[in-house]
Amino acid sequence: MLVAVLSDIHANLAALRAVLDDAGTVDGVRVLGDTVGYGPEPDGVVELLVDRGALAVRGNHDVAAIDGEGIDWFNPNARTAIEWTRRRIVPATRDWLAGLPARFIEAPFTLVHGSPRDPIWEYVTDPEVAAENLPFLATPYCLFGHTHVPIAYRREGRLTRAIGPAPGAPIDLDDRPLLANPGSVGQPRDGDPAASWLLFDSDGPSLTWRRTPYDIGATQAAMRAAGLPAPLIARLERGR
Repeated sequence: MLVAVLSDIHANLAALRAVLDDAGTVDGVRVLGDTVGYGPEPDGVVELLVDRGALAVRGNHDVAAIDGEGIDWFNPNARTAIEWTRRRIVPATRDWLAGLPARFIEAPFTLVHGSPRDPIWEYVTDPEVAAENLPFLATPYCLFGHTHVPIAYRREGRLTRAIGPAPGAPIDLDDRPLLANPGSVGQPRDGDPAASWLLFDSDGPSLTWRRTPYDIGATQAAMRAAGLPAPLIARLERGR
């Protein structure tokens, strides 16, 4: 079984389409939150995910788009974008977002946006935070997003170590607990503007990072037409 694992699409329809085309025929699509926010096409992204039968969890931008929860914690550009999103989305999009769980368990994975300990808001940014979250896992492995940076953390003996992304090189899943972040489809922030995602292969079992170029200019043009903040538009081509 092959499953495409995506996160932080952020209403970037061009990036999502490119990733799904790159993934080809897979048995499932999983989304680790922040489907909307920042980007210009929230309705189109949700419509495509629904059409593909994707299973998703909610992220902090998704929550803010529904009822404004947490919006006071957003920086000015993020807040402007999410307020635009709240005005823009159709009822079907709002209903889909509202129906998303904060946590989804699909053995051998726990799927969250933030962390096992705090599934919507906490950032897992280093091995220490990853180690603190391991006791909250009900499954051997966790898939998470939120940071927009592809990374994994694996328990090795008494230590938890970071595993840097090597696109095309699989991480074999064994008896060591693992937390893995696919990076961001629609707003990469690791210096590479190509969409970042993971492919799960149950035959390994293994996880493999993938990078997919997309038409950044098309997304930027749609953002300008929507009147979204200029810094959000510019950062797409830098991957920052």
